[in-house]
Parts: sequence; C-alpha cells; structure tokens
Amino acid sequence: MTIRSPILSLRGIQKSYGPIKVLHGVDLDIHPGEVVALLGENGAGKSTLSNIISGAVRPSAGEMVWLGKTYAPANPRAAMDEGVGMIHQELKLLPKLSIAENVFVGRYPMRSGRIDRKAMEERARSGLKRLGLDISPDRLVEGLSTGKQQLIEIAKALTLNARLLILDEPTAALGGEETQLLFQQIERLKSEGVGIVYISHRLEEIRQIADRIVVMRDGAKVQQFDTGDVPIRTIVEAMVGRSLERMFPALPRPTEEVALEVRNLSSPSRAFRDISFSVRKGEVFGIAGLMGAGRTELVRAVTGADPVSGGEVLLHGKPITPRSPIDAIRNGIVLVPEDRKLQGVVLDHSIAENIGYANLGEIARTGWLSSRRIQQFAEDYIRKFGVKGRGGQKAGELSGGNQQKVVLAKWLARKPQVVVLDEPTRGIDVGARSSIYDLIMDLARAGVAVIVVSSDLEEVLGVSSRIMVMAQGKQAGILDREDANDVSVMELATI
Repeated sequence: MTIRSPILSLRGIQKSYGPIKVLHGVDLDIHPGEVVALLGENGAGKSTLSNIISGAVRPSAGEMVWLGKTYAPANPRAAMDEGVGMIHQELKLLPKLSIAENVFVGRYPMRSGRIDRKAMEERARSGLKRLGLDISPDRLVEGLSTGKQQLIEIAKALTLNARLLILDEPTAALGGEETQLLFQQIERLKSEGVGIVYISHRLEEIRQIADRIVVMRDGAKVQQFDTGDVPIRTIVEAMVGRSLERMFPALPRPTEEVALEVRNLSSPSRAFRDISFSVRKGEVFGIAGLMGAGRTELVRAVTGADPVSGGEVLLHGKPITPRSPIDAIRNGIVLVPEDRKLQGVVLDHSIAENIGYANLGEIARTGWLSSRRIQQFAEDYIRKFGVKGRGGQKAGELSGGNQQKVVLAKWLARKPQVVVLDEPTRGIDVGARSSIYDLIMDLARAGVAVIVVSSDLEEVLGVSSRIMVMAQGKQAGILDREDANDVSVMELATI
C-alpha cells in the first residue's frame, strides 16, 4: 500500500473529567485507504478518543488536523459535514421511524422543498442490500432484532460518503455471514480511499481486516503494530500489560434435579416454535444458532418479557409460565438482556440506584427508603462483583464490562434460582470476560441453573455442559459437551 499524507492527525490529545484523566497525550495518524484497529480493554480510552474524533466530546488538550487543516468539530453534525462518520456500539436508532428515515435522519434527500421519500427509500434499500438485509425500508425499526438494527446502523454509515469511518464493535451482534458482507464493504471503501478506525474485541477478525493495530491501555497509546497479522496472544498481552490467554474455568458437575423445564413453547410471531429443554440445578446450558434463529426471542419468552402462543414453563416441576418479567422475577428467574444500555441499566442514574432498583423489597423492608441505605446495600455488591466505579457515579460513565457487572450485581443480589444471560460478554474485553466466566461458574457451583445465549461459538462451547442449537426458529438438536464442537454446532445451525 502506498502511504500518502494522513487524512487525520492527532497530537497530544488529552481528556479529563474533573480530577480524573482518561486520555494521556495520544498521537495517532489515519491514512486514506487503510484500516487501523484500535484495541484495548474496556476503560482503555478507545471510545473517548473515538468520540473526540467524531465531535461528541471535546478534548481537554491537544490538536487535530483534518485534510491539512485544524479540526475541532463542535458536535457530531459538524464532524459529519467534514466527512467523518461513526457507527456506535450502542444502537442509536429511533424506533418509531422507518428504516429509511433512520438511515437519512437529519439529512433527508429533498425535492421541491419536500422530502423525496422515493429517493430516500431507494437509496436505503440499496445500502441494506449491500449488507445482505432483505427488508423493506419503509418498515418501522421498532421490533427488529439487535443484529438487524446493527446492520441498519452500518447501512446508515455507508450512505454518508465519508472520508473517515469509525466502526465501534460493528460485528458484536452479527453472525459469520453478515460479518463477511461487512468486510466486503470495508474492502470496497478502502479501495475508494476511505480511512477506517476499527474497534473490536473479536481479535480473530482483526487479523482479517486490519492494516495496522494501535493498542491503548489506561488512556495511553502503548504499542503499535504495522500489520494486522499479529498473534492474538501478543495483542492480548499488549492490551492487558501481562501474559494472558483466553481460558474458561472448569465446569462444575450439575445435580440430577431439574430446576427449569420448557415444554413445546411457541411464539405468536413464529420467531420460535415447539421448543423443549430442561436445565438442572448447577448446570450451564448453552443456546447457539445464527442471527435470526430465535434465541433471544425464546429466552425473553421464558422470562416473561415476550408472550407465548403455546407450551409451558415449569420451575421444579410446577407450571409457572411467566406472563410478565415481574412474574418471572417473583419465581426466581432473571434475565440479563442482550442490550445492556437500553434494557439493563439506567445510564443517567447512579450505580447504587441501578443495583437498588431490583432490590427495593430487601433495602426497604419496613417500607422506608433512604439513599444511605441504597448506597450501603450497593457498595457490598460493587465490591463483590469488582465494579470499577463508585456508588454515586452514573452508570453511563462506566465501560461496557463494568456496566455488565452492574446488571449482574443487581439481579444476583436477589439470589435467583435461574439466571438467563443473553450475550453476556458482547463488546467486553478479554480481561473482563474472564471475570464474568468466573461469576457464571460461581452461580453453577451454588446450584443455580444458568442459561447462556451467545453468538461467540468458542464462548458457548467453553462455558456449557450442554448446548441447544436453534435454526430458523426451530430446535435443531441438543449436544452433550463431549459431542459439541464448532463443526457439530454449525452443522445443526445451518439445517
């Protein structure tokens, strides 16, 4: 690749929030037609740096140069006007608008002073088709799966005609086929001279897509590799500052007692049909399948978040089919949802308040509720779960891994009998993943029945005693641990 002048140069970029310094003089160059992988553990400063480039955050010190001129966008719109686009890990779509309206929100194509809806829908359909998404652009976003919403976010970015794209965990909710379609579009953008900053915790895909790797740790740029073909172990050691391999804890042996049983469960939308399985006390039961297989819809129904059209859920042999999340929670069944920012935590509220909301009966046994009591209750679980934050700190200020620990803390404080984890490590770095795997095994050792839904095949194989594979809303099979491997799971997932 011929190295041309950078389209973007960062020099000495710093950012502080009060006395807390989160970026320490970062230097970075992005050239046209290259993919720079920006890696680091949660809290390393990747998102803060990306938000500064995209105009969402102002730096405390340092300077940026864009196409040879001083660059200091006042907001994301100003950055977009300069040719800088960003796909956020957190979905930012408007559910009550159509797909096409979301793709072009704030920049609708106009004709004779009115929105040109025909042109808007045609351009949106083209962007969706490039990503293999066969869906009408006039459909509302509301009700779409997280994976499909992620593809819409990507389609939105592809219509920007940007000179620089920042992709923050773009494949976190995507399956293998969708990921490869995205990679094809990235190669096309590279050939057109677009520079790309690519943030991901899926290190295998970094080797496929990156031209350069920049590693951050504790708010500083600590290492750079001038190729993407770097051993994963080397990347991880640079990220965490110590030797670390991705290892799964030993699985505890479950009891013979069945805690949860699902019999012939079906969805009114036909997202899943006639599903039956059981989970024993102390067992980690995995659910695998491709995007759109019905995994999330199934566990939402089991936990009362979505309706069922037939079948039943039993707890210790007693029919309890939850009609609402409250029903499930009262029966000792809790769900750690796929989208923690929209469904798991209240971002503008404190860590202590988030933990307290699920445990008000315990905190206010006499009917009186005080902020001091909430704080005291939460502090115990903040320590127990290793949340890197103070009780009074807003949940939205935490890294993804620490937000997930807050979600786990608030539900596990209730001492549930069944815990359902939907994509428990989505967008979380390798260090934080290890602690979440340890928590899962601690639950199993305590006799809790655990269900883990994961798009990460290595993960679901590593943590599960048995794995149910779903395909197109149907139950394709249940594999014992000794029979489960990447080939046997994918054979069933693609039936």
